[in-house]
Amino acid sequence: MPQSAWSKKRERQYEHIKDGLEDQGRSKKTAKQIAARTVNKERARSGEAEEKSRSSVDDISSSRRGGLRSHKGSGGRTKEQLYNEAKKKGVEGRSKMNKAQLERAVGR
Repeated sequence: MPQSAWSKKRERQYEHIKDGLEDQGRSKKTAKQIAARTVNKERARSGEAEEKSRSSVDDISSSRRGGLRSHKGSGGRTKEQLYNEAKKKGVEGRSKMNKAQLERAVGR
C-alpha cells in the first residue's frame, strides 16, 4: 500500500503504475515494488523526498524513459510477430524476408 508521506497525486500515480504492470502480467508483488520505486524516484526528482540518490536526480525521468521504450520491448516485435502481421496484410514473399524486411513491409 502507498506510503503515508506520499501526496494524493503520488498515491494515484502509484496505483496507475501498479495496475498497468499487473495488466502486463507482472505479479502483484513485483508490480508493487516497481510502482513504489518509480514514485519514490519521481518524488526525489521533484524535491519532495528527504533522501535522494545521484542516479535518481541525474538519470532520465521514469515517465520519459517509459515513453521512449513503449511498444518496443527489448527490440521491438519478434520476427514471428512481424511475419504473422505480414500474413494478415497479404504481403507477398514474406517467407523469404528477414526481420528488417518484414518491419519495412508491415510499416508503422
